[in-house]
Amino acid sequence: MDVTINKRVRDVMPDLKDKELVEKVVDEKPVKSRLGILVLMIVGVLVVIFGSLIIYAMTTTHKTSQSSTGIPSPKVTKNVTTSKYVAGRDYKITYSNQNVIDKGVLDKALEESNGKNINFMMDTSEDGGNMAKVEVYYNKDKNLLVERLFENGYQDNKPTQTVGYDLSEHKMNLEKTYPTDYLNQPLVYKWEKLAK
Repeated sequence: MDVTINKRVRDVMPDLKDKELVEKVVDEKPVKSRLGILVLMIVGVLVVIFGSLIIYAMTTTHKTSQSSTGIPSPKVTKNVTTSKYVAGRDYKITYSNQNVIDKGVLDKALEESNGKNINFMMDTSEDGGNMAKVEVYYNKDKNLLVERLFENGYQDNKPTQTVGYDLSEHKMNLEKTYPTDYLNQPLVYKWEKLAK
C-alpha cells in the first residue's frame, strides 16, 4: 500500500523528494492525535487540582465547624492541659515521689490511667469523674501504682474505688486491688479538688 501512495505522490508532485513527502503525510495524523492527547492531559490535571482543592476546602470547613460547635474528639479524654480549671484555685496537686519513683514514669502512668485528666475528674455529670480526691501509692515489690479514688461526698476517708496500674505491662491491673497493695506503701501523688 505504501508503494501505491508513493507512486501517486510522485506523479502529482515530481519536485519533492519521496522521503520528504512520505514524512509529511505520515506526520500529519500524529500531530492531530498529539494535540488531542495534550488537551486531554491538561483537562485531567485541572480536574485533579480542582478536585483536591474542593476536598481540602470541605475537610477544613468540617474541622472548623466541629471545633466551633465544641464537639470533642475521642483523644480529648486524655488531654492533660486544661483551660477550664486552674491549679491552686480549683484543684491542688502534690508530688511526694522523691527517691521513690521517677516523676516521668509516674506522669506517664497517670496519663494512661486517666489520672491526669483534670477536666474529667472535675466533671460532676453522670459520665464525668466527679472526684474530690485521688491518692496514688507506689508498691515497689509489685511494680504497681494503686489509685484510691474519692468521689464528691465520700466519708471517713473511705475511697469510692481503688484501682491499680501495672507499671511492668503499662496497663490497668484488672485484678482486684487489695489494701495490702497500698497500706504501708509511699504516697507518691495526690490530687485534691479545692472548688466547692
